[in-house]
Amino acid sequence: MRSIDWRATARRADVVVRTWRPERDRRVVIVLDTGRTAAGRVGVDPTTSDPAGWPRLDWSMDAALLLAALASRAGDNVDFLAHDRVSRAGVFGASRTELLAQLVDAMAPLQPTLVESDWRAMASAIALRARRRSLVVLLTDLNPTALDEGLLPVLPQLSAKHHLLLAAVSDPRVDQMAAGRSDAAAVYDAAAAERSRNDRGAMATRLRRTGVEVVDAPPAELAPALADHYLAMKATGRL
Repeated sequence: MRSIDWRATARRADVVVRTWRPERDRRVVIVLDTGRTAAGRVGVDPTTSDPAGWPRLDWSMDAALLLAALASRAGDNVDFLAHDRVSRAGVFGASRTELLAQLVDAMAPLQPTLVESDWRAMASAIALRARRRSLVVLLTDLNPTALDEGLLPVLPQLSAKHHLLLAAVSDPRVDQMAAGRSDAAAVYDAAAAERSRNDRGAMATRLRRTGVEVVDAPPAELAPALADHYLAMKATGRL
């Protein structure tokens, strides 16, 4: 990375450019929530063009793979955990040449389970594997009820030791419903959709106030948005 040192430039009457490299060998722990909220279908299935959508879990796995490839290439160490009430899969200590193959093998059999995730058990599993300060990326949903009862009570335990980033898939159909005005039913649906969006935004704000970074993006945009956020963290020294 390069930046102009304006003070040195002013003193020398010539442009002084500082060159620096983001720190390497940081640890990134990608945590995939495979509980009930991961089963919801959003967007358009890219494999079949099915408008019924793809499960949130699949969009999250795409984002996890892109982030893992990017972080590994940037010189960081990447671990992976899939969890709901119990741990479903994990990749730990993989070499950079083997990481993606191991991740694909670990993710291939994963399916969302129709149970609420146990965030206390998930936090314990993270603590067991990530003993030094890490960037913990939580791929879950910004469902206010689920997070109120699950993640928020264990946030102090996680944030005391790790830098947290929550990445979630938003539902484009909610935005479409919020714009509906064609008849009375559409207006009622629009009001419900707007309330859902407001609740989701309020949860993101609450998380950010506790120091959690949040990426909330439509299905096809989640993977690049998460990758861009990671790069911004590296560039600004937050990782």
